[in-house]
Amino acid sequence: MSSETGFDPELYKRFPTTEARPEGELEQLEEVWCGPRRPWEWITAINNNYIGVYYVGAAMLFFVLAGVLALLMRTQLALPMTGFLAQETYNQIFTMHGTVMMFLFAVPAVEALGVLLLPQMLGARDLPFPRLSAYAFWAYLVGGLCFFASLFFGLAPNGGWFMYPPLTSTTYSPGINADFWLLGIGFIEISAIAGAIEIIVGVLKTRAPGMTLDKLPIFAWAMLIFACMIIIAFPSIILSTLLLELERALGWPFFDAAKGGDPMLWQHLFWFFGHPEVYIIFLPAAGAMSTLIPAVAQTKLVGYRLVVLAMLATGFISFGVWAHHMFTTGMPQISINYFSAASMAVSVPAGVQVFAWIATLAAGKMRFNTPGLFAVGGLVIFVMGGLTGVMVAMVPFDWQAHDSYFIVAHLHYVLIGGMVFPLFAAIYYWTPMSSSRPLSERWGKWIFWLMFVGHNLTFMPMHLTGLMGMPRRVYTYLPDRGWDLPNMISTVGSFMFGLAVLLWVVDMVRNFRPFGNKDAGNVFGGPGLEWLPSGRYSLRSVPVIKSLYPVWDQPDLARDVEAGRYFLPGAPRGERETMITSPINAEPQYLQRMPRPSSWYVWGAIFTAGFFLILTIQAYLVSVISGVLAIYCILKWCWGLDRPSGPATVDVGGGVRLPTYVSGPSSHGWWAMVITLIVSGMVAIMACFSYVFLWSRRPDLWQAPPEIGSLPLTLGLLAAAGVGAWASQGALKLDRPRSAGIAAVLMLAATLAAGGAFAAEASAWWNSGLRPDASSQGATVYALLAWQGTFVGISLLMGPFVLLRWLCGLVSSRYPATFEVVALFVAFTAVQGAATTLLIRLFPGVGA
Repeated sequence: MSSETGFDPELYKRFPTTEARPEGELEQLEEVWCGPRRPWEWITAINNNYIGVYYVGAAMLFFVLAGVLALLMRTQLALPMTGFLAQETYNQIFTMHGTVMMFLFAVPAVEALGVLLLPQMLGARDLPFPRLSAYAFWAYLVGGLCFFASLFFGLAPNGGWFMYPPLTSTTYSPGINADFWLLGIGFIEISAIAGAIEIIVGVLKTRAPGMTLDKLPIFAWAMLIFACMIIIAFPSIILSTLLLELERALGWPFFDAAKGGDPMLWQHLFWFFGHPEVYIIFLPAAGAMSTLIPAVAQTKLVGYRLVVLAMLATGFISFGVWAHHMFTTGMPQISINYFSAASMAVSVPAGVQVFAWIATLAAGKMRFNTPGLFAVGGLVIFVMGGLTGVMVAMVPFDWQAHDSYFIVAHLHYVLIGGMVFPLFAAIYYWTPMSSSRPLSERWGKWIFWLMFVGHNLTFMPMHLTGLMGMPRRVYTYLPDRGWDLPNMISTVGSFMFGLAVLLWVVDMVRNFRPFGNKDAGNVFGGPGLEWLPSGRYSLRSVPVIKSLYPVWDQPDLARDVEAGRYFLPGAPRGERETMITSPINAEPQYLQRMPRPSSWYVWGAIFTAGFFLILTIQAYLVSVISGVLAIYCILKWCWGLDRPSGPATVDVGGGVRLPTYVSGPSSHGWWAMVITLIVSGMVAIMACFSYVFLWSRRPDLWQAPPEIGSLPLTLGLLAAAGVGAWASQGALKLDRPRSAGIAAVLMLAATLAAGGAFAAEASAWWNSGLRPDASSQGATVYALLAWQGTFVGISLLMGPFVLLRWLCGLVSSRYPATFEVVALFVAFTAVQGAATTLLIRLFPGVGA
């Protein structure tokens, strides 16, 4: 094993150690990681054992709510000309069903599963940013419930979960219904990105020593790829919702063809997110299948490396198939051919995983328990959905089936087989890890068969109705078209599926008992670290990993871990701590001090949700107050970073000493900021694409940019901002009496220079006579300026924040991590500003 960090792998040979553990060490560990003791502490808890359960529970709540909406829709469609739902009500329910399933259930559910399972799977005490997980959860829950409640006030959106303009423009969708969707969903996706940052850093930096990438659990691989895909794809939906809201609220014509906009821009931006999202949902579910199928078959996964490569290929290819949904929009033939080929190619890596599961079940001895039944049932349904996916990837067939119920059937076969059934398999498989009682096997089998038969009864006939010409998104239909019987069968099947979900809810109420001192144990004989004895602190000691299946391959592992014979058997500084390891070979790097619960991130999430939701109803003053309070809570949350951390190194077991503080690229905070900036960069790239795309549609409407003579001032100030941010770090590293003060002043100057550059560029465009509501050029130019202005505004908050921290003695060369991430942000702001400025000034032509 090569070393990334200078750590000597020979030290692993000391473990399991035989040294006696100090008396009271375990009691101290339990006290440090204690659970809630007062009622409000259940809300402020940040341990993944609590937040993970909350998160999964909230996602399943939205699954049930969206399912109820589906039953209402099926009741309306059971017979022709039914008056059960009015047309407007049906359109709202139809939109909310798709939106809640895709945005409030599917992605949050698999993300929640990762938050719950990953620390135990990786051998970590917790993920590195537990307060960020808590913030993401509360923002998601509060925002999601308020969004769903709009249905009861007649304010729910009615334009479909895809919200295509011009249908969703103010001309055809007046009122604030569409605004609820745009601001609510954009905000909820920010919560998903926060969770993705936590997962990426957690998987790469908090693995047990020795857990090299070739020993990484397959579910952790899936969650890592899932989170990376979110970082790349979700900025597109954030941008598209912002652009449409700007058009609706301010009249900026991004999608208005009369002023040079184009509704096709929405489809490109939306489906760049929307089609990868199918695989974003599928990959974690596939990772769960690849993890539990070996336990069901009691044999190792066939083709582990091929499965990992297949997941990576799926993630990569999925970004090349977004126009798969746009074959009927009049795209150039060469584009249609490319996207058709890519749509077929993406099925190949999915097929690799399917064959690996089949081979694993064939190689072992299949046990038909509830997780096994859901796994096999999901496999069958997903393959059927994949076959119809290849059919609609063929352009001539897609032209015939597009916007028919055939597509509805295909979508549900892929999503339910590829995500819902694996999720239920995961819930039954991992519930004994979090509950003192497992779910009922007898009930589980009844639930499976009702769900399996109900699903096929619901969606199999839709293939037929689609081929018979029934369009999707209709609230009723005429009799004597041959659609009556298939629709009635679909409705009966949907209620059978609903009965299965109801029985599952009852089973959960009867048996799920979380947050106890003892779990039900390894009921299904799984091989992963999550089945070792654990408490609220996860594992008593962090083991050295020697294989992909440690519980199976290391017979004494459970006893040695529980006896504290590995790394970090206690709380050496009397605080919550976890080990940070290197990203490739998982070599120990330092000991991270974990935060204690507080209320600031909860209030921050509530006020953040309030800002977006109140903005929807145009109560601007209240919305601004909520936003200011959110910023205050987040700053208070961040104020305690870089506190003095006691001794420079501590013994983590076996005589191994680790640093208690690092900065720079080794720091988990540095990684989180870099990932955040990648997200921001993707939004900027998508905005630049929008600018070029709209120019290509109506170049005749483009006017010359401001005079070139004003450009050097903007670029010079941006260069000063970037250099100032870089120089401030250099000043801090000098470690002299006044270096911290000089660094803080340089940082403040850098932020002011970024602000000056923004003011100069915005003034130049305004003085040129271009207005944002006049043309698509004005809309995109000012949208890019507004995005840059957001970063400048944040930088202008960070500058005084750093200065105030210095005045309070919290900035020093010994603890520079917070200062470094601020410098990264300010430098990125300068680079982003320069790039966007050069684009809008120099393309398509230079000003006089």
